[in-house]
Amino acid sequence: MPLISSDSTKIEAPASAGVVRRVLIVDDSRLQRKILSSSVKRWGFEVLEAGTGAAALEICRDTPPDIVLSDWMMPGMNGLEFCDAFRKLPEENYGYFILLTSKSEKDEVARGLQAGADDFLTKPVNAHELRARISAGERILDMQRELTEKNRLITDTLKELQSVYDSLDSDLIEAKKLQQSLIRERKKSFDTGSLALFLQSSGHVGGDLVGFFPAADGHLGLYAIDVSGHGISSALMTARLAGYLSGTAPDQNVALTRLKDGTYQTLPPEDVIATLNDMVLDEMDTEHYFTLILADVNLNTGEVLLSQAGHPHPAIQRSDGSVEQWGTGGFPVGLMSGITFEQFNVQLGPGDRMLLLSDGVTECPNQDGDMLEEAGLAALMQDLKDVTGPNFFDALIWNLGKFSGLDEFPDDISGILFEFSGQPVG
Repeated sequence: MPLISSDSTKIEAPASAGVVRRVLIVDDSRLQRKILSSSVKRWGFEVLEAGTGAAALEICRDTPPDIVLSDWMMPGMNGLEFCDAFRKLPEENYGYFILLTSKSEKDEVARGLQAGADDFLTKPVNAHELRARISAGERILDMQRELTEKNRLITDTLKELQSVYDSLDSDLIEAKKLQQSLIRERKKSFDTGSLALFLQSSGHVGGDLVGFFPAADGHLGLYAIDVSGHGISSALMTARLAGYLSGTAPDQNVALTRLKDGTYQTLPPEDVIATLNDMVLDEMDTEHYFTLILADVNLNTGEVLLSQAGHPHPAIQRSDGSVEQWGTGGFPVGLMSGITFEQFNVQLGPGDRMLLLSDGVTECPNQDGDMLEEAGLAALMQDLKDVTGPNFFDALIWNLGKFSGLDEFPDDISGILFEFSGQPVG
């Protein structure tokens, strides 16, 4: 029986002319291979031949074909077994496999598909049908190789993006270290009291900052800042503001004025915040604004003079554990010009303490979306009334995590705890 039926109609060259496909013809009959090879070569393909499945496998290992035309019935390794072995070869590109057979039963076709065949042709093979099946295979190969190339491009792009991300992540880690270094001391002891500071960003860097600076004789300046937004631009804003309230460069500190004798005197907090408001609006090209609370603590008497600019109210915990939260509220800094700010006094007695926190605590939500708010903070402070210094913040954060059920908080958290003993130590 001839392998290819005769037909006088001319068959056109392959649609993918210019792209030479390699076709492997596998048949134990040399005559049948010659007939198939003659037709396929006329269509512009490079042709390889093998008389057995084992020989065909060796060719596939050395010179992977694009398309395989294999007879089903062959001695030794038949076409089905060869197809199965072909599919197990570790090749990068897909090979399109057409099984030539006189079998037409559905269960036999199913076996062929299960072994990895892509298509079937019943012998004797019609030349037009063979060309059509090869063209279909070419389209599949084109799509597969286009997809492979796109996947390669995607993989390369992802590698480049990962490299950029790793570089940015490294830079952000360094930025976090630099931002944390703005708080030179996390705790400080004085003759009549002690100070603890805390800063935890919701990301690598954030817009919160807390700090202190020596003020007039026997006085201590405290500030807590929360810049709008998150990330690098907010962190840069806090770094600049830290310079304006520096404890190491008093001549640059806008809260201090130098006297003729070389000492420094604290300016009224309300005037300092007004000065910062003008500076942000007049000198800084930024859309950021910030909340601020500025305090002047008299270490001898326990009197605290504060001015509040949109920052949460200070929480005063008395020696008996009771908590008071109040203040003037005020308008954030950097939103509008001509704003006036007010100041108010808090009197601390022996055993009292003052907590200045950012809104990352009171506005922290639980799993139902309910915020902690001022009442929740007061309850936490009462539970922690015997916990002092840096340990207080560790316990506060632990309880906040328990309340929220979160591993990471949605906003930056910062705070200052000033505890007044009222009597010189020793």
